[in-house]
Amino acid sequence: MKAAFLQRTGPPEVIEFGDLPAPQPLPNQLLVRTRAVAVNPIDTYIRSGLIPVDLPRPFIVGCDFAGVVEAIGSEVRTFKVGDRVWGSNQGLLGRQGTFAEQIAIDAAWAYPLPDAVTDEQAAAAALVSITAHLGLVREAQLRSGETLFINGGSGGVGSTVLHLARALGARVFCSAGSDAKVQACRELGAEAAFNYATQDVAAELKKVAPSGVNVWWETTREPDFDRATAALAARGRLILMAGRDARPPFPVGPFYVKGCSLRGFVMFAATPEEQRAASVDINRWLAEGQLKPRIDRVLPLADAALAHRLQEESTVGKRGTLSGKIVLQP
Repeated sequence: MKAAFLQRTGPPEVIEFGDLPAPQPLPNQLLVRTRAVAVNPIDTYIRSGLIPVDLPRPFIVGCDFAGVVEAIGSEVRTFKVGDRVWGSNQGLLGRQGTFAEQIAIDAAWAYPLPDAVTDEQAAAAALVSITAHLGLVREAQLRSGETLFINGGSGGVGSTVLHLARALGARVFCSAGSDAKVQACRELGAEAAFNYATQDVAAELKKVAPSGVNVWWETTREPDFDRATAALAARGRLILMAGRDARPPFPVGPFYVKGCSLRGFVMFAATPEEQRAASVDINRWLAEGQLKPRIDRVLPLADAALAHRLQEESTVGKRGTLSGKIVLQP
């Protein structure tokens, strides 16, 4: 089978595209013929060695997938051959990734794919939607009628948080780095959106949420806690999902006087049961059209190295050049 893999960590060019033996499913696994996969920032961190982990060699890159079940292990009772499925959490914790024509995955990490949802939509939504759901529902406990500010609302995670928060009944405000991205946020359902390159976001946010926002979702790798704390309402919740190496100052006094809480989390540390619970809502919102993942571009799987380069430049390089996910097709 064709696959995008590496023998050592390094720049995007270490990714090779070629033939590898097709996997054989274990008793608890599915053999899936992939139809679409997607790139995430964490994929680039693992590939580059920025996050040092033990990897099998060769290592197939990628977390997300959508495809069709071609075979099932002897212990699997939840799926059958021919089922369309999607999922994430691959290419992590010793598991092989998804950038291949066929993948063998534990059935616990796969979810049924509604007929109305395309493979590209499912792959683009996978990691970011589970991340957004965990952050909004499990961590922030966002309720209908509350206010949410997304610091970076046009990217893959930010736009998904926007969709899910709207589906949960929240009022959403967000920032983005260009007028075009601001307009995209508004089209996605943001009540107000601000250009952080040309506007005073704190002042503008104060106009639309004078008492502060209930939840501040931080997407950047170097959060400004002073600004976030000032914008939070009493008992506000600050959600972190990035910034592994960040060491910013923190306004302890203002934060605890307001009774605020800070919650950080990583999607891949959530249990299979927690992620499966998230997938139920995600499937419903995808099928109903309430969740429409932003896809920046679709490339062939052979362009995996290019996709990693584009993702890395946008996130680690802080260029912000992507407006949504890169999806690849085997």
